[in-house]
Amino acid sequence: MNDNPAARWSALILIALMMFFGYMFVDIMAPIKSTLWGELGWDSGTYGTYRAAEYFLNVCGFLIIAGIILDKMGVRFTGLLSASLMVVGAAIKFVGISEWFQGTEFCAWLDNAAILGLPGSAVMASLGFMIFGCGCEMAGTTVSKAIAKWFKGKEMAMAMGVEMAIARVGVFSVFSISPIIHDAFLNSELFGHNRGVVACVAFGLLLLIIGLLFFSVFCVMDKKFDKQLAEANAAEGKEGSDEEFKLSDLGTIFNSLSFWVVALLCVLYYSAIFPFQAYGAEMLQCNLDGISAREASSIFRWFPIGAAIITPFLGRYLDKKGKGATMLMYGALLLIVCHLVFAFVLPATDSKLIAYATIVVLGISFALVPAALWPSVPKIINEKVLGSAYCLIFWVQNIGLCFVPMIIGNVLESVNATNAGVIAAKAEVEAATAAHLDTDGILIPYDYTVPLIIFACFGVAALAIAIYLKALDKKRDLGLEKPNIVEDEK
Repeated sequence: MNDNPAARWSALILIALMMFFGYMFVDIMAPIKSTLWGELGWDSGTYGTYRAAEYFLNVCGFLIIAGIILDKMGVRFTGLLSASLMVVGAAIKFVGISEWFQGTEFCAWLDNAAILGLPGSAVMASLGFMIFGCGCEMAGTTVSKAIAKWFKGKEMAMAMGVEMAIARVGVFSVFSISPIIHDAFLNSELFGHNRGVVACVAFGLLLLIIGLLFFSVFCVMDKKFDKQLAEANAAEGKEGSDEEFKLSDLGTIFNSLSFWVVALLCVLYYSAIFPFQAYGAEMLQCNLDGISAREASSIFRWFPIGAAIITPFLGRYLDKKGKGATMLMYGALLLIVCHLVFAFVLPATDSKLIAYATIVVLGISFALVPAALWPSVPKIINEKVLGSAYCLIFWVQNIGLCFVPMIIGNVLESVNATNAGVIAAKAEVEAATAAHLDTDGILIPYDYTVPLIIFACFGVAALAIAIYLKALDKKRDLGLEKPNIVEDEK
């Protein structure tokens, strides 16, 4: 089936749409972060802990188990399991922030227990986000292995680029749609007074259910493809058992220096991207005078679009020309520049033009690194343990993604503890909430300089690792600078 372009690209679209909806749900609250203090009573520290919860179980070892499940059970079983976990986790999160749940005795007990200092709604939402995060990260590795399977010897980098582009459009979509849904349902009787955020989460939950249905259709195609592969192997006299996964095969991953260098580069780079997405819209509100949450989201949404447009072309270039290690270096360098511009240039100029330009350049960085990073893994890891390799990289990545949002949230509260504007705005929100008035237009004017410097430091470390990886590729001939389609070299 994969020799038919229509079939393999149709399969790609089906699994990419599942990730599209998953990425939307990850950032469903990010565009309206500034409203959470008034609607749910969440400060930046609470929000940071909630964001970190997505990765907690993965860091505790779930992703390692997920890799073994993927290599042992295959992409269909693992994909359906991961999509189902996303739906279940999203449903728990929806219940947790609902007005109904906050009126229950159980929520009151959670409030009094103050687990990790969180209100009951945040505890329940974090639990749901943990379960969702297990499914989402497992789905990401499953999709990578599925693409490697369907596009082996073909346009693998371009296919991964297209999948990532579709997923990035999910981020663009949620930064466009979430503020609109929030405002439309802010005082709807359906979700309760001052509960626009609940409507956004309900919308995301519905999309995840649709994503599960799409992956189910892919499973039908993949089952037929496996049957064809088995018949082809039998005709060529190949023994299928020779390719079966064994736990002892994991030693090839743990003993690979190049693998751990790629994993370290991944965690450093993505620690300055995904946690930043969680705070980016509010950062723009704080650094640009007089713009609303919707205006800030309208600016920030162009970040993933830059990546979405360029990534497939970069993938095609990698397939034809190579230069993957070089792309990693350029991507890390652009990341550093962008965060420093957000930290120092944007507050000084108050320029929307600079904000738009920097967002687009950051999107280019976000195209360069993933487009080169993920297709590099099959070059250094045996296909039998490719699922485990991707899961181990995601596991290392999740360590950063778990702790960085929490660190940024706590740093944000700490450095603004004596900020007169922040103190006054929080008091205004509390007074409005007590009087049952809307708090949507009240901004907590945080100073984001220190968090942005922290993000830039991650970029500096990623650049250093990228330079080392290029030297390692030259020394060991890993093939990172070589094209993926070897037929073009004949």
